[in-house]
Amino acid sequence: MNKRISAIPTNIITGFLGVGKTSAILHLLKSKPADERWAVLVNEFGEIGVDGSLFEGQHSEEQGVFIREVPGGCMCCAAGLPMQVALNQLIARAKPDRLLIEPTGLGHPKEVLQVLSADYYQSVLEIQKILTLVDARKLSDNRYTSHQTFNQQIAIGDIILGNKQDLYQREDKANLETYVNQQGAAGAMVLFTQNGQIAPEHLQGKTAAKAKAHHHHSGEEKPLLSELPIPDCGYIKAVNKGEGFHSVGWRFSPSCVFNHKQLFSFLSGINAERMKAVFITESGVFGYNLTPDTLTELELDDCLESRVEIISDNIDSQWEAQLMACMLKN
Repeated sequence: MNKRISAIPTNIITGFLGVGKTSAILHLLKSKPADERWAVLVNEFGEIGVDGSLFEGQHSEEQGVFIREVPGGCMCCAAGLPMQVALNQLIARAKPDRLLIEPTGLGHPKEVLQVLSADYYQSVLEIQKILTLVDARKLSDNRYTSHQTFNQQIAIGDIILGNKQDLYQREDKANLETYVNQQGAAGAMVLFTQNGQIAPEHLQGKTAAKAKAHHHHSGEEKPLLSELPIPDCGYIKAVNKGEGFHSVGWRFSPSCVFNHKQLFSFLSGINAERMKAVFITESGVFGYNLTPDTLTELELDDCLESRVEIISDNIDSQWEAQLMACMLKN
């Protein structure tokens, strides 16, 4: 007997670049009841798509975790209807007990909520708490407080999570509470955490955010560079820009193996707002996560190919040559 898909508890987990959304979702997946199936729809600003590989390197469908990725900008704006297509396929495959949606840090959560509120999803999804992660230290930087997307993420959140509290100065918590009182929704709760640690009970309960039904324009589907076959040269390069940022990314053939030590040195030296990567090296498979605070490295079980995405104010023309120099010769 087929399981009827209806009223799937659904959470949007939003926040600006590098605030720790992926870490938060990975932490939540650890608390998933063993007998439940959870699905994650993850969106990335860059065209290449790395988060899916990072998730899949730590969780599998056999463990009841199903991942689908939508690269290439705000998932409800780019390439016609990529979000609906990906979401429908993910729900059909996973038949999940809970759905987590991570928009890109430069995406518009209000528009994502509108898509989820369309007539088609009324009986399929139950939109529960919207969680917005914020690094309270950024409130002193006008690049953030004047950014429409940053403020929209705060305005839509049922729960505002001041992440990375271990790095705060004394006044940062009070500043966030004041800012949410000014910019946030009435009744929004402010909590503080570090390393993206969120108690699973914060997912529960209906959202207070309202969205009008979303009637999306139809348009031509553009091919996803995250899914194109890799040409004979061994890699695909892709760039994107918007919301005041640029991205550059590369996908490499599975036969490309990187020097672990050289690669770590290169990634450590990148000056960017954000970098995510998975690499096949002679020492194993590793995931990388760079924010202005730190570079973290995590050994993964496996990945299909090496991928890297960098988001920055400006693209450094030297990055490609430096990256290629880290590749082992066949």
